[in-house]
Amino acid sequence: MVDCAKDCINGCILGDQCPNKEYAAEASKFINETSLDKMLEMAEAARLKKLTEPPKWVMPDDL
Repeated sequence: MVDCAKDCINGCILGDQCPNKEYAAEASKFINETSLDKMLEMAEAARLKKLTEPPKWVMPDDL
């Protein structure tokens, strides 16, 4: 099994067999069609949303 984060640092090693090919095309389209200012605005909105969310507690299974 290919670990994309490690094996594909210098580019995808699977070519047309890449399971993430669809997402790469979507990401490229987004990058080409969205201004940097718009991306920064989206990131700031996401950051503010995360700051205003209540904390999420995760309980361990072994309690």
